[in-house]
Amino acid sequence: MTLMKLYPLQFEPFFKERIWGGTKLRTELNKPITSDLTGESWEISAVENFVSIIANGTFKGKSLNELINEFPEAILGINVFTRFGKKFPLLFKYLDAQKDLSIQVHPDDALAQKRHNSFGKTEMWYVMQADADARLIVGFKEKSSPEEFIQNLNGKTLLDILDTKKVNQGDVFMLDTGTIHAIGAGTVIAEIQQTSDITYRVYDFDRVDANGNARELHIDLALDALNYDKIEAQRFYSKTENISNEVVNCRYFTTNFIPLDGNLNTHKNQSSFTVYMCVDGDFRLTVDGENYTYKKGDTILLPAALTDFQFSGKASILEIYIS
Repeated sequence: MTLMKLYPLQFEPFFKERIWGGTKLRTELNKPITSDLTGESWEISAVENFVSIIANGTFKGKSLNELINEFPEAILGINVFTRFGKKFPLLFKYLDAQKDLSIQVHPDDALAQKRHNSFGKTEMWYVMQADADARLIVGFKEKSSPEEFIQNLNGKTLLDILDTKKVNQGDVFMLDTGTIHAIGAGTVIAEIQQTSDITYRVYDFDRVDANGNARELHIDLALDALNYDKIEAQRFYSKTENISNEVVNCRYFTTNFIPLDGNLNTHKNQSSFTVYMCVDGDFRLTVDGENYTYKKGDTILLPAALTDFQFSGKASILEIYIS
């Protein structure tokens, strides 16, 4: 098939109501949400039944999967296509936690494949906004065990053995599979993760929905998915202006932080697509002589075939690709 001219792609978001959601996706990120309990905006997704639809340009109305099927290497990149075939391997979200999320864990690739025929769920959080007392739960305070975990869970003292971190705008946490975690109330998060919707919920603060029903827990599944070692999930990184500062580099994705103040020329080598999440400010992107403008809360997919482009403006941008 003849390759049509490619360009920066944006998608129609999927808005998800959550028991812990709020209104900050509208007030902070200018998303057109209609519910006051909106917890998630799925920006780019290939999760079954939630495959993103292109919102701009020549391919408007086509799904991400349709475009990948037509132009796999041009969209995904040579290395990504070789490794994953025509599966888009990452999921990009913004989250608004008006209340605490459940305490949960995600399985690794082997366990997820065996149980769910799915990728595992390694993920990364970038804190876009945090209230004064906002906190996250990431891992155990000290090395634990299945026996200690169950004892504290049954005794309603689980929080006593979990590590809590106070957070501020710009903080980053890398959640390897097996890490027990929870996003705390009062945070807006940009989340980058493997294409997976597998979550094992172990504690939900005894909440019930409007009908008095508690959400399902998955304690038996979680026991052998958990990493009981003490881990350090927070990542510290440079913030040098007008360059890509590496934040996270793992086998599933690389994330860089670009503090843009002026101009930046970028060259890519067609090995991977690149996604840009504008986490503050606004900027212009020039590709093949065309100008595109973006603001806080926008998420853009640059097909791998686009190798040279220029940024200008004042913004904080996450740059994500697969090494």
